[in-house]
Amino acid sequence: MRTPTAINLALALSLALAACNSGPEADLPGNAADDQPFAAIGEDETIRLVGTEPFWGGDIAHGMLTWSTPENIDGERVPVTRFAGRGGLSFSGELDMRLFDIAITPASCSDGMSDRTYPYVATVQLGDQQLHGCAWSENEGYSGGE
Repeated sequence: MRTPTAINLALALSLALAACNSGPEADLPGNAADDQPFAAIGEDETIRLVGTEPFWGGDIAHGMLTWSTPENIDGERVPVTRFAGRGGLSFSGELDMRLFDIAITPASCSDGMSDRTYPYVATVQLGDQQLHGCAWSENEGYSGGE
């Protein structure tokens, strides 16, 4: 069962994704400014996530999230449910008995630790903890330093 916090986050993310494309001038990557779901990242693509303070990372592929931290470099694999909104993607599931939601939205993103620029912002709600980071896909990688 979803907690009120998770329900509120899911609702807020849905509204935020819809609001991103509310005007006729909206021009989101991978979408026409219409009512079609976000399509810039295909369902068969791997999405990679990275965040700092605290350090965390993940890969989303084939309905599974592999979540890693410095304490668990190999990561933990859990199933995710994908939702394509009008302005991005979200993934939800359960990790370490905590519900999580991950929102991937198109915007230039810096990890603050390198010279890389990523094409997507990643916002993670893990239980009552909110994490911020960046994301990229197989077909739309980052630019800048290695």
